Amino acid sequence: MVRGVKIQTGFPQPELLDLPWSTPLAEWPDDVLVAYPRGISRHVVRFAQVGDRVLAAKETTARNAAREYDLLRRLRQLGTPGVVPVAVVTERHTAGGDELPAVLLTEHMNFSLPYRVLFSEHPDAVIANKLVDALALLLVQLHLAGFYWGDVSLSNTLFLRDAGRFAACLVDAETGEIHPQLTKGQRSYDLELARTNVAGELMDLLAGFEDDSHDGPPLDPSMKSGEKTRYEPAAATSALPQIMSSNPVPVDPFATSERIVESYENLWNELTGEEKFPHEQKWRVAERVKRLNDLGFDVEEASLDTDDDGFVHLVPRVVEPGHHSRHLHNITGMVARENQARRILTDIAQFGRALYPGLPEDLTGSLWMQEVYAKIMAAVPADLRAKREPAEIIHEVLEHRWFLSERLREDIPTAQAVEDYVESQLRTRPDEQMML
Repeated sequence: MVRGVKIQTGFPQPELLDLPWSTPLAEWPDDVLVAYPRGISRHVVRFAQVGDRVLAAKETTARNAAREYDLLRRLRQLGTPGVVPVAVVTERHTAGGDELPAVLLTEHMNFSLPYRVLFSEHPDAVIANKLVDALALLLVQLHLAGFYWGDVSLSNTLFLRDAGRFAACLVDAETGEIHPQLTKGQRSYDLELARTNVAGELMDLLAGFEDDSHDGPPLDPSMKSGEKTRYEPAAATSALPQIMSSNPVPVDPFATSERIVESYENLWNELTGEEKFPHEQKWRVAERVKRLNDLGFDVEEASLDTDDDGFVHLVPRVVEPGHHSRHLHNITGMVARENQARRILTDIAQFGRALYPGLPEDLTGSLWMQEVYAKIMAAVPADLRAKREPAEIIHEVLEHRWFLSERLREDIPTAQAVEDYVESQLRTRPDEQMML
């Protein structure tokens, strides 16, 4: 029987009552825990199986737990990338009556990984650059929503594969604040924290490798991006050479930390900066919108003002991330992250030009789902689908086909490429869905 515990939750789930709340998190029994690699945290954090979900449990004060729970809920309403808050558990006591810390429960994101797990035995600057680019984009999205983080770092972020890049998701909002709009000083302070923390985290990571203390299982670096595709009838499968990853490039912590500043400022200026041009250059409005679309943003509202000298002043007022993701979902019903969607949309366009020229895009997307997506996923054994999300599998198969075609100097049919990909690439990778 549960005594002396209070659970505030937006997801009523009776299994929450069965967790050992009278025991400190550090002493929770193995039968309720999930073995999942954890990032660095100032708090005790454990992952627990609750029904059909895995929840992250973090011990903290009751005030901080309630505050962070509220912040995460508000960020979710604003549409920013963050973990889903599940519950706040307070009034915990041991069997002997001693008071225990409160617990914040959040939902574990399938296929998400701490940054340390994404490095192989030798830290790679290519991966590090992709991580800080993803973190810079996350920081811009949070700042546009009026969220001051106050503790920007790789450790407070989870990363998901996104078609050869990464998407970042906020995990720890304990020090955050939500305002109607951030000042330049608040943004600058967050950015300086990001620069300092990223350099320190990468230096710590490199020191750990020098001491042979690699944290987490090595995972394959993301595959390079390519665009060449061709659609042909399936051919007989032959033995194809395995594609090997290139040698890692040494990581420079300071150059990488400066990169996050540059990436953030370039993106912020593009999304919010004023553009001034003569009235006769009205085409620059469409050009600016296209640039924002290419970055993955839609313009929901903009200011178009003219001055007495005949110049137009253009300022995007409201930009909404997810341009390609929404477009892909509209024509296929498929859920994907931004870079995955961009890559798949390219393939759909090539598929349409090759087989169904002149067909409307929504019908082309529907046919692509039947003739490409469904066949690729059917060729992936069910026991291997926990290694990558469906959209990432599609992307990697398309890239694998491109690499094989380049290497063999001939067009490789998709059916042949997916079979080789499953055996030479996917089968040897660790499961990333839960990493149980």
